[in-house]
Amino acid sequence: MTQTEERALNFIEQAIEEHNRVGRFGGAVVTRFPPEPNGFLHIGHAKAICIDFGLAAKYGGRCHLRFDDTNPAKEEQAYIDAIREDVRWLGFDWGEHEYYASDYFEQLYLWAERLIEAGQAYVEDLSMEEIRAHRGTLTEPGRPSPYRDRSVEENLDLFRRMRAGEFPNGARVLRAKIDMASPNLNLRDPVMYRILHEAHPRTGDAWCLYPMYDWAHGQSDSIEGVTHSLCSLEFEAHRPLYEWFVERLGIHAPQQMEFARGNITYMITSKRKLRRLIDEGIVSGWDDPRMPTLRGMRRRGYTPEAIRRFWDEAGVAKRVNNIAFSKLESVLRDDLNKRSQRRMAVLDPIRVVITNYPEGQVEMMSVVNNPEDPGAGRREVPFSGALFIERDDFMEDPPKKFFRLGPGREVRLRSGYWIRCEDYVKDAEGKVTELRCTYDPQTRGGESPPADAEGKVRKVKGTLHWVSAAHAVDAEVRVYDHLFTRENPEEGELAENVNPDSLRVLTGCKLEPALSEAGVGEPVQFERLGYFTKDPDSSAGGLVFNRTATLKDSWAKAQKKG
Repeated sequence: MTQTEERALNFIEQAIEEHNRVGRFGGAVVTRFPPEPNGFLHIGHAKAICIDFGLAAKYGGRCHLRFDDTNPAKEEQAYIDAIREDVRWLGFDWGEHEYYASDYFEQLYLWAERLIEAGQAYVEDLSMEEIRAHRGTLTEPGRPSPYRDRSVEENLDLFRRMRAGEFPNGARVLRAKIDMASPNLNLRDPVMYRILHEAHPRTGDAWCLYPMYDWAHGQSDSIEGVTHSLCSLEFEAHRPLYEWFVERLGIHAPQQMEFARGNITYMITSKRKLRRLIDEGIVSGWDDPRMPTLRGMRRRGYTPEAIRRFWDEAGVAKRVNNIAFSKLESVLRDDLNKRSQRRMAVLDPIRVVITNYPEGQVEMMSVVNNPEDPGAGRREVPFSGALFIERDDFMEDPPKKFFRLGPGREVRLRSGYWIRCEDYVKDAEGKVTELRCTYDPQTRGGESPPADAEGKVRKVKGTLHWVSAAHAVDAEVRVYDHLFTRENPEEGELAENVNPDSLRVLTGCKLEPALSEAGVGEPVQFERLGYFTKDPDSSAGGLVFNRTATLKDSWAKAQKKG
């Protein structure tokens, strides 16, 4: 039994099982993921995707991918293509069930005429500003429009002329006639159609009359035979409107259920605010690895398995919950630790010359690829008399508990040899540029040396990673961190909460040769440094790696100290 099956059923699963028990929907489970093709998917969408597709799979049903393409002014084919790619990347497939709200434009129009004929919809001449002014407030009822009591014949005539393109944008709308005094503002004669002389990516110039989301959404679910219409909590107040429409039309009524969004600290998911980050040059684009978009997270090195597990463990609830970013990274690290090949990379190199190593000699050291995966095997890494190690692995005057390299100190090189620092070289500014060391030939592979004649065994506490200077591959490494310094970036001015150290670009990094063969997006662990992935920019010439995550949650510790 899987971890998902062992946990208690959430409220949506309980409802589905009760529906199946009593035979509602004939035991069928049909869900849908209905993105608007006006932007890129983000980590919040991933929760909905996992719920919609996951529940359909659990109960032997199907999940539709339906694009709610009702606003051609903001929709592009590029977004449709990106959404398809992102859903598939997460590990889900809709098969033949890809649909569009635009597929139903004619049926929606005919249903709108039916409501007009029943006296339940009317053509409105007020402007949108005037409609809002008439709508009232949470404590005051709305005022009826002076056009609310037009005759059926006049409404039908005007509506058909709206479709024919006789009126300019904004001249008229179609409204449902419900209740201007309803405590639910969504029922105060909501707008169903607006005039928009804009070509549609799929229907071209066939329409200049486009349905509003709230009108198209529920009816599209009905047309497709959706049984369980799962939405985030902000649509709870819209449910009575969806139900009003399907009841008046006498059509199939899906069961809508709302779940709470999962807010993650240090992140924002508002499309408008994400666009602002791009427009102000704070990030480079929608696929910037600091963005919470699935494209950005994929480029940074997140795996679909980690994202799915994160949302599975977060659960499905009715109450909004704020999830610590450290939880997301913890799940990610656990996944990367199991799948990532280990490699050695030096990001801030200092040269080490082994003075007693045979000149010109090169040895191939056998190194484990992943200790968490015995099937990952081993690789050969070249070792020579000139190496690079990290600059902060050496100190001229190290404190007692510094277990790395210093004058007269000995360390183990990972799968290499033990070396001792005998001397070092400085430049004119006093910066250490080179270390002069000796090695112990009896410690090949990093193994402890044999005991001496008196039975004493040398010990070292420090193990360093390294790269052979003659075989090192040059690379640029981009070190990413939180984009914002506040847990809730929306407290205060957004720009003031941007982390100035969210990206550090390191050049002149030295990598072991095997990393030149890494695939784009392939997760690797740089020994002692963190998890990284090769960036698509590498194809333009020169290796580029992005840091996906540190080995430990150093950020949270730093915040506590601060």
